[in-house]
Amino acid sequence: MYLERAARGVAGAVLWTRTVTPGGDGSRAVPDAVPDVLPDGCMDLLWTEGRLFVAGPDTHGHRSDTAGATRFAGIRFFPGTAPAVLGVPAHELRDRRVDLADLWPPDRVRRLTERVDAARDPAAALETVALEQGAAPPDPVVAHIVASLGAGRTVAETAESAGLGARRLHRRSLAVFGYGPKTLARVLRLQRALALARAGVPLAETAARAGFADQAHLARDVRELAGLPLTRLV
Repeated sequence: MYLERAARGVAGAVLWTRTVTPGGDGSRAVPDAVPDVLPDGCMDLLWTEGRLFVAGPDTHGHRSDTAGATRFAGIRFFPGTAPAVLGVPAHELRDRRVDLADLWPPDRVRRLTERVDAARDPAAALETVALEQGAAPPDPVVAHIVASLGAGRTVAETAESAGLGARRLHRRSLAVFGYGPKTLARVLRLQRALALARAGVPLAETAARAGFADQAHLARDVRELAGLPLTRLV
C-alpha cells in the first residue's frame, strides 16, 4: 500500500509511505516488466528500518528493489531543492541510490537512523531531518524554470524569461536537477502525458495537449524514458 500527503514544513515536498506485503501488494502488485518508479524531476530522502538513503534524479524507469524490506517512508523534494538539503550537486546522484552515510558523517547518520526507526511517523521524522538541515522554499529562479518547462515552453524561452543564457541555464540545471533543461523538459512532459492518459484522455489528444509533435512522438519518448508503451504504464 502506498500513501502520500503534502509536507507541512518543507515547501513543495511530499511525504509518502509504502508497505510491501509478500504475495500481496508492493513489488508483486505490478508485473515484473513494468517500472514502478518513473522520472519525475524529483529527488527523495528515504527510510527503511535501519537505513537512510537517497534516490537521485532518474532519467529512466526502473523497478524498486525491496531487498526483503516491508516498510518504507520518504520525503520527495520539489524539483531542484534537494541538493541544498543534501549538500551534493544533483548530477552526482543521477540514476543512483546512495546511502546517506556516503554523503554525511556516518556517526550522524547512525543517530538519525535510530531516531527515524523509533518514530511513530517515519515520514514526518524525515521532514524534521530536512528542516534541521535547512530546507528552504524553492529558489525563485529554479521554481520559474520548473514552471516554464512544465508548462511546455521551450528551453530558449525559459532561459530568456529566467534571465539566464543557455550555458548558465544548463550549468544551473545540472547542479539542481541532475541533468540539462532539455532532459528536464522531457521528464516533465512525460508526467503531463501520464496524468492526461490516466484521466482517460485519448492518446492522440494526450500527445497534443502534453506538447508532443504527434502520437508517434509521444510513443517514442515514453518508451525511451519509461521502457514501455504508455498504454502499458497506464
